[in-house]
Amino acid sequence: METLTQLSHIQPVLGRQERSELVNTCVKSVFSLPSVQAMQEKDEAKAEATQTLYRHTLEALQTLLNALFVEDPTPAGLKSILEPLGPWMNSGKAHERARAVKSNVSVLNHTLLTLPFFMTSGFPALGLLLGRLILRIGDPDEEIGREALDGITILYTILELQKRSGDKEETNKEELYESNKRFLGPYNPVSPCQNILRVIAEFGDFLGPQQVKDLLLAALEGLKGSSEARGKDSGEMMQLASEVTLSSVLEWYRHRVLEVIPEIMQGIYAQLNHIQEPRAREVALLPVSLLASSFMTEVVVALLKCPLPLDSNGAEMWRQLILRKPSCDVRDLLDLLLTSLKEKPFTKKGRASIVPLAAASGLCELLSVNSCVGRVRRIYPQLLLALLIQVHYHIGLHLPSRMAFCKDAEKDTQPSLFVPVRWVVKVVKTLLLRMGCSYEATFLEDQGGWELLEQAENHHRGVSLLARAMVHYSCQELCRILYLLIPLLERGDEKHKITATAFYVELLQMEQVRRIPEEYSLGRMAEGLNHQDPIMKVLSIRGLVILARRTEKTAKVQALLPSMVKGLKSMDGLLVVEAAHNLKTIFKGQDRKLTDSSVYVEMLQILLPHFSDSREDVRSSCINLYGKVVQKLRLPCTPAVEEQLISTLVPLLLIMQESNAKVSQKCIKTLFHCSCLMEWELPKRAYSRKSWDNQQQTVAKICKYLVTTHQDSAFTFLSQSLEYAKNSRASLRKYSVMFIGSLVPCMESIMTKDRLNEVKVALENLRHDPEASVCIYAAQAQDHILASCWRNSWPLPHRDSWGCDPATMHRWSPSCENLPTSHQRRSWIMQALGSWKMSLKQ
Repeated sequence: METLTQLSHIQPVLGRQERSELVNTCVKSVFSLPSVQAMQEKDEAKAEATQTLYRHTLEALQTLLNALFVEDPTPAGLKSILEPLGPWMNSGKAHERARAVKSNVSVLNHTLLTLPFFMTSGFPALGLLLGRLILRIGDPDEEIGREALDGITILYTILELQKRSGDKEETNKEELYESNKRFLGPYNPVSPCQNILRVIAEFGDFLGPQQVKDLLLAALEGLKGSSEARGKDSGEMMQLASEVTLSSVLEWYRHRVLEVIPEIMQGIYAQLNHIQEPRAREVALLPVSLLASSFMTEVVVALLKCPLPLDSNGAEMWRQLILRKPSCDVRDLLDLLLTSLKEKPFTKKGRASIVPLAAASGLCELLSVNSCVGRVRRIYPQLLLALLIQVHYHIGLHLPSRMAFCKDAEKDTQPSLFVPVRWVVKVVKTLLLRMGCSYEATFLEDQGGWELLEQAENHHRGVSLLARAMVHYSCQELCRILYLLIPLLERGDEKHKITATAFYVELLQMEQVRRIPEEYSLGRMAEGLNHQDPIMKVLSIRGLVILARRTEKTAKVQALLPSMVKGLKSMDGLLVVEAAHNLKTIFKGQDRKLTDSSVYVEMLQILLPHFSDSREDVRSSCINLYGKVVQKLRLPCTPAVEEQLISTLVPLLLIMQESNAKVSQKCIKTLFHCSCLMEWELPKRAYSRKSWDNQQQTVAKICKYLVTTHQDSAFTFLSQSLEYAKNSRASLRKYSVMFIGSLVPCMESIMTKDRLNEVKVALENLRHDPEASVCIYAAQAQDHILASCWRNSWPLPHRDSWGCDPATMHRWSPSCENLPTSHQRRSWIMQALGSWKMSLKQ
């Protein structure tokens, strides 16, 4: 260090980064030495030499620090020297704190005595340095406290000199120092807090917003570590010094920190990770409640920026707002959170915004405080609806990666993925429970309602389920919610309207709805039938069905039945099922002698395309509802009804063959209802769920009956079976191929070249199907059709042979001889298996 001191006079000088690293290295090597007493006890024979060497070492360090300051006599230069000393001033070891304080005072003294004052831009990091020295006044070691107060006196003198830098008269530094020493008072070892209060009061002229902020954060540093590490008495004295500093600074200079409140909150949040003692944490959280009592909006905005999901530190800061005195006005606090909950979770530029989610998290923490629950009830309807709308907004929303994982997960376990929408649903659940709606929450749990709320396609069902539960259990707040919802139905975007409408529709069951003007009930639902969003149409139908239960509105709702049915066109199957189940009530109320069957026909046309839906529950429900509507029809049947029912035959016959007992049973019942109405005499095996495998004669008999009885619809049957042959379900493709193989030969008298060529192309493609059974039955269907063509001398399309070389492909051609039956059977099986193998290789 002595060598480095000599080198400090040589050009070029060290850069600031190099100087900072040099100070850090030297400080660490000296300050981390054991205490002098410990070193002397280790080698008692050299105790005196050890003392001398230790003193020279400290002197060498202080000389080096002074020399480095002279090398760069600027505010930044001074900061680079003082900054590395700061952490050592809060060490749990007294000898390390003493060295740090002594070195700080030495640098300050050198700054005061050796150079004319120069820092017109202000003293660097004044708040941090002052805060650390103030804490040391309360040190259990009196020598450290006395040294710290002396350092503060020197610092005060430097600031006074800076203030007088414009004066023409030269100031005597020593006299000013002695004057300030008397002004700040002597060190009081019995009550060092008196010195702390005096210092904070007198430094007020030099503390701006940044300095006050740094002073507060420096006071928090004294709370780090455990009492065991510091010693019980030392820990308690440090906590007392920090508490006195924090409370007095905020009491006298609170009005100066408005612009730096976010930085103060951020600093407190960061420091809480290192503060473990319960009492120390209480002290650290003191600024939160003190600042909130004067600047609640700014504090809340700052807390909304806490990382999500909230860990224990962030949660404690939210609760601090109302747990500690002086607390902020809970009513105003809740109003602020409600305002934030009404914001959309994305900015104008399309970026995700955490404000609504952070507000929901803050509300969740406030709900855990019993004294807050009563105030929450005042705006409970607004909070509930705002949260439900936020659930809809947060479906599929991803937050920045730095907020993606739960922070309080145990170290040994993988942190759980943070899904924003689940977090908002959790807040909804908490709100319900705290408001006494435990039955409603349990009902949703049993019915899977919480999961429905989190899904984009089922969110409105989850909202409806919640509203239904609240009506069922006669929630006391329903009237307030009802009147609140009426103006909300026309506000916001589609997600906002869907959530509000889903809740409102269920409330139409309430008796209080009679007091609402019809334009807000029946009129609003009727308008919804023309809405572009299919979910809004379904909800409107649900609302009209509920209103139809009231005698005075039944006729008006029934008059809207055509519009309701028409609105189901081009709608997802699940929504159609949902709406149709509601419409059953209207159909039951219709006059059984109704002559106009157009509404029923339109309903049947809507249900039919969903017979082949990939979802079993949709298929089953649509087929069942189809049969229920058919039962409503009466003779004589119009041509439109007859045409519609005939078009149902093939879909029902094919779907019936699938290995799904529930769906097959529905098909049989619906087919039976159609047959009874139309007086069809279908073959008995048509109503059987027994598989068509190895029952080609049964299929042929059914096809012959269909073509013979409904020859005008034969090409419709063919088109339907070709369409089902493209279905994603292999079983449906297989039975469609079998049906085509039997249907085409029955159409010999009406078949055209174009339609036959269409069949050929379809079957050729199906011979390369990934499912083996489809390949085999496609080849069999080809053989069966070709045999019919040869037998009946049909003109084959384009005079081709439906294959490649007849000699290798074993396919019939116009000039072929009739091969033996055994040869034919072997031919199509081998080719089908070969085609399947080729498709697998591809």
